[in-house]
Amino acid sequence: MHPRTRYAKSGDVHIAYQLFGEGPVNLVFVPGFISQIENYWDEPGFARWLNHLGTFARVVLFDKRGTGLSDRLDELPGMDVRMDDVGVVMDAVEFDKAVVMGISEGGSLAALFAAHHPDRCQGLVLYGAFASFKSWFPTEESLETLFQYVGSNWGSGASIPNFAPSKADDPAFIQWWGKFERLGATPGDAIKIMRMNSKIEITDVLPSIQVPTLVIHRTDDVTIEVEAGRTLGECIPNARYVELPGADHLPWVGDFERITMEIEEFVTGSKSVPIIDRVLVTAMFSDIVGSTTKAEAMGDERWQDLMTTHNAVLRTELERFRGNEVRFTGDGFLTTFDGPARAIKCAMAISRRLRPLGIEIRLGLHTGEVEFHESEIHGIAVNMTARIGALAGAGEILVSRTVKDLIAGSGIQLTHHGQYKFKGLSESMDVYLVND
Repeated sequence: MHPRTRYAKSGDVHIAYQLFGEGPVNLVFVPGFISQIENYWDEPGFARWLNHLGTFARVVLFDKRGTGLSDRLDELPGMDVRMDDVGVVMDAVEFDKAVVMGISEGGSLAALFAAHHPDRCQGLVLYGAFASFKSWFPTEESLETLFQYVGSNWGSGASIPNFAPSKADDPAFIQWWGKFERLGATPGDAIKIMRMNSKIEITDVLPSIQVPTLVIHRTDDVTIEVEAGRTLGECIPNARYVELPGADHLPWVGDFERITMEIEEFVTGSKSVPIIDRVLVTAMFSDIVGSTTKAEAMGDERWQDLMTTHNAVLRTELERFRGNEVRFTGDGFLTTFDGPARAIKCAMAISRRLRPLGIEIRLGLHTGEVEFHESEIHGIAVNMTARIGALAGAGEILVSRTVKDLIAGSGIQLTHHGQYKFKGLSESMDVYLVND
């Protein structure tokens, strides 16, 4: 679910902003030359990067005046007025002080704010930023090339090699980038913004920045030359300069984990272990066959006693075989294992222990990559596991071809059960019965 977009009033101008995150530190994100805060969340990599920022900070995003969802203007003001918008947004979310992070052209604005308002800026983070516009477009001819693109191809996404070359062959990303251009500014506004940006020169301001500062730049940044980052690191007193390999200008593309870790360490004072939100697991669905009929026949009290026994048996075996309980479905469980052979042996043990109690279950297993979100798992592998389990009869354990291929040498015997077409898969899948 995307954060709610709200508006803060800066004079007569409405500034669109979003607030999200649960961390203990306040963080203000100052965007590059255009932005559209709602469109951020439509790009999975960007959304994942922002969500990680939200794990260690309360983050406020905003569209600068003249861009995105903020008021569009006939004439764009200079950086001093746009700098005021940072303070207005901070007031709107009740940030007395915050770490201010600026990327690209937003870094110049963030640096200016830190120099003028050290009482409100507890730290400054600059990524892919510059003090002089010439670090972006060194000549009038290079700037004119951009204007020609804006006039003829703005909104196509064809400029992505100039910002994220590693995404140059990614159609989905290019499509999103084209939409980002269209939503960020009209062609006319984009040219106005860049003409205004061409006047940025704050090199002389840098020595007056007295707040703790982190400067991050990629060595082969295709947008802003690396010397711009080195200058910021040298001229801002006591700044920490981190130069990382890579050519992508966008901080959530490429080796973004190192960038995020450096920001987190600076903001919180500690660096966490990288979050791994996708992992290969063997998932298992268990389901009591005929549970509704059996419950009606037994009555509530006897059925609840039987379910208590069922749950205790299953959880005991999960512990024995190092399984992880993900979800209780009412008459079964979704669980995960770090090995398919162990998962099958657990399934066999559960089935054997429950059968003498008059409980017949069916089980389905599949090995695949899942996404973790809090304590839940998601992904096509979860769906495949449920569908395989639905094919099983009373007392049967069915597994996918992937599981079969991974248990070679385990001694577990399988019989081909059939080939099935599942929704979401382009090809049929072979399913196998465990010989118990």
